[in-house]
Amino acid sequence: MHIEYPDIGICGLSCRLCPMYNTDAESRCSGCKSPTRMAVGCPFITCAVKRKGIEFCWECDESGACERWKNHREAGKVRDSFKCYQTLEKDISFISRHGVPAFQKIQGRRAFLLREMLNNFNEGRSKSYYCIAATVLELGELEEALSRAGEESMGLDIKAKSKALHRILDEIASRKQYHLTLRK
Repeated sequence: MHIEYPDIGICGLSCRLCPMYNTDAESRCSGCKSPTRMAVGCPFITCAVKRKGIEFCWECDESGACERWKNHREAGKVRDSFKCYQTLEKDISFISRHGVPAFQKIQGRRAFLLREMLNNFNEGRSKSYYCIAATVLELGELEEALSRAGEESMGLDIKAKSKALHRILDEIASRKQYHLTLRK
């Protein structure tokens, strides 16, 4: 089966914004539908890709009645695992209205902004926090935060840069009632 979007999960998660995708370690994941993840599998890989030959749960004729996918989506509304699920429902809705290519384009921009945060503001302890911010904040909010943090932290060391970006992201999150920590 040809996989067209290896970095968009079968269930609708954006792999590009995952901490495991954004690491240089041996444990790096190349996406939910990469050969490594396909070999390990998950219930969605087994059902959708391996059994039914489809790339996404929503392409399945049984998706409306699928308890596993429904339970996964419901759980994602209230808690996360190692990855942020806060926007899963919104992302699935966006894909159903605008298509996977439009979603892919937006996720590409989010991934670019995440790389900017990781390359220029990560003191070694903020990767998960920045991954959540890149998932939850609107694109304009992310761009504004990076611009402000760049201006405010010019000439500062990496710890001070990180602190500046954290403060700005926390201000936006407080104002918009976003959660920038994993919900356990």
